[in-house]
Amino acid sequence: MQAIRVVTSELSWCLRCSRRYWQRNVSFQSLSLQSFSPRRFNTTEAIPPVALENEEKQYAPKIQQLVKDISQLTLLEVADLNELLKKTLKIADTPMMAVGAVASSAKPKDEEAEASEAKQEKVNFNVKLTKFDDSKKVALIKEVKNVVPGLNLVQAKKFVESLPQLVKTDVPKEEAEKLKAALEAVGATVILD
Repeated sequence: MQAIRVVTSELSWCLRCSRRYWQRNVSFQSLSLQSFSPRRFNTTEAIPPVALENEEKQYAPKIQQLVKDISQLTLLEVADLNELLKKTLKIADTPMMAVGAVASSAKPKDEEAEASEAKQEKVNFNVKLTKFDDSKKVALIKEVKNVVPGLNLVQAKKFVESLPQLVKTDVPKEEAEKLKAALEAVGATVILD
């Protein structure tokens, strides 16, 4: 019984304190809808309806007038407008890329360079296992286990069953051909990319 009295007295004290706090610190009369709505949203103009996908978007007359006025400015006036907007909106200047750099990077390669690239042979290959003969599946799993480092029999079985798979990547031509021959000997179909 004593515990219940203590708890109820503490609760009543908390309620009294919170009531006093709200009476002193918050006056609900000072809160109004005006204080929550920014001035820029208080407009008498009607909000244009949202355009559907097939319809052309309707812009407010104010925006249309701005576009019309800006399109009639000269180049120097546009530069002044740009500078004033940056100052007013506190936008930092971003460095522009030089026009010469764009032009030089967009130059096409001369024909000799393209021809030499086409003549170069591929040095490294990817060995890709695409299919296998079901009757030689066990032998292929053992070969994959031997070829791919770090695989046990269960992992090699899952590897073979989830084809197509890359067996090895970026291997020299000679090693890739040896690997292809070894896998084809146990009933696999291999592609060198």
